[in-house]
Amino acid sequence: MQTWTTEADKAAWGEGPWVDEPDKAQWVDQATGLTCLAKRGTSGSWCGYVGVHADHPLHGLDYDSDAVGHLEVHGGLTYADGCQEDERPIEHRVCHIPAPGEPDDVWWFGFDCAHYMDYSPAMAARMAAVGVPHYRYGEEYRTLAYVQAECADLAKQLADAAARDAS
Repeated sequence: MQTWTTEADKAAWGEGPWVDEPDKAQWVDQATGLTCLAKRGTSGSWCGYVGVHADHPLHGLDYDSDAVGHLEVHGGLTYADGCQEDERPIEHRVCHIPAPGEPDDVWWFGFDCAHYMDYSPAMAARMAAVGVPHYRYGEEYRTLAYVQAECADLAKQLADAAARDAS
């Protein structure tokens, strides 16, 4: 697994698992061979992504397309797009570093962990700074390990979709 840490100031977020976590991670799901990403959003909570190549039947489809409606992941799919190509460093973008021989045309299906009852440490810190109690915005912080497990499940579903299409 490759990881990145950004310049995000987590001191205001208080103590929690986020202190020792990176801000972005890239790995290959061993069961499916699909590339996965986890990236911390501006709320301090994680977003998870699984990439499919151009030969995948769902490549290029929107996350709310009927064809991907069967995919289940934490909070539902909230993202589908290619690699973000802009001037920001790689740790701030939904993009990956392709392995040698891997095509760079990847379509990411993603989800976020900033839903009702999900704890978002940066958002909680901002709300506390203006006098709004953080408990109203979520109680459970979803760790990197949690996001990795959700990505593994999503990768399996995407691999199964490709297998069904091939048969």
